[in-house]
Amino acid sequence: MGVSLGGWRRGYWNGDEARYPRGMKFDPSAAAVADSGIFGLPNSFEDSAIVIVPMPFDATTSYGNGAHRGPGAVLEASKQVDLFDHHFGRVYEQGIFMDDAPKGMLAMCRKARKMAETIIAKGGATESALDKRIIKAVNAAGDRVNAEAYAFFRAALECGKTPALLGGDHSTPFGAIKACAEFASGLDAKGGLGILHFDAHMDLRDAFEGFAWSHASIMHNVLERVPQVSTLVQVGIRDYSEDEVSVATRHKDRTHVHYGPDLNHAALEGEKWSATCGRILKPLPKNVYISFDIDALEPHLCPHTGTPVAGGLSFDHAALLLAALAKSGRNIVGFDLVEVCPGGSTEIDANIGARVLYKLCGAAGAV
Repeated sequence: MGVSLGGWRRGYWNGDEARYPRGMKFDPSAAAVADSGIFGLPNSFEDSAIVIVPMPFDATTSYGNGAHRGPGAVLEASKQVDLFDHHFGRVYEQGIFMDDAPKGMLAMCRKARKMAETIIAKGGATESALDKRIIKAVNAAGDRVNAEAYAFFRAALECGKTPALLGGDHSTPFGAIKACAEFASGLDAKGGLGILHFDAHMDLRDAFEGFAWSHASIMHNVLERVPQVSTLVQVGIRDYSEDEVSVATRHKDRTHVHYGPDLNHAALEGEKWSATCGRILKPLPKNVYISFDIDALEPHLCPHTGTPVAGGLSFDHAALLLAALAKSGRNIVGFDLVEVCPGGSTEIDANIGARVLYKLCGAAGAV
């Protein structure tokens, strides 16, 4: 029996046998078949534990633009990822499926971006009638992104799946987080949902440059609009404003910030990374959502991301933290990977992004 996704048009494996002929046996050690799905897998929505929605939207990115190309680039790079993972083993066995992007999303992104650029170029919106019209239109585009992500995540959760979002910029997962928070509250009303947030930035700005759904405002919006989120743990933070620190202080009962320089200092003073991981994870409740901005990593691993920052986590440090989360027995309700921005001749951004995505799938399926 088919699964209703609330109007979603499922993509690669919706009865299209030509994509991966039924007579062909899947070999996880072989090269990916042409036109195969994420990681070269032959999965449908129905037979997958993890289902991914691409959200190619980045209208408000305030420095480098291009994260709307991230989902497509990660999809292609994923077919070069070897499927036996060092930390999580046969991740592919749980079934991983990536849908098509919502219809018209890319076109909407381009239109909204063109409008937003006039605001971004001058450092923020003014009180002019034109700027107010632009802000209203760009915010409306963000509303649709939120609605699409929310609908997909709610439907997937109701089907017993672990949903994931592949952005796009960091504004895109708000609806996903809201759906997961409501779901987690049903599982544990007291504990609610915890967010493990990998990022170079706090993203606690209120309507940055005038945009309600700015990429720099995602966690501010979560704290203000999603009361079921009981705990926000931020890791790798190293570029932030004083106002953002004030927001974190105001929400000190919910927010725990692990600054990159402090993590490095602890390491230099002899703290083992395993102990650091335990300290980072301790405040999180039973049910957790992972939000992974690729710029949490060292900038040579994501050189074309919109706002790269010196310092950052190594790939191995991030992978070990994900492994520690999985071993802690917490339930990963959903996750996202955002701000992957392909560029240059080597495509290192997409390559690393695909491997981070596979680690996230591994962590989500390990519990």
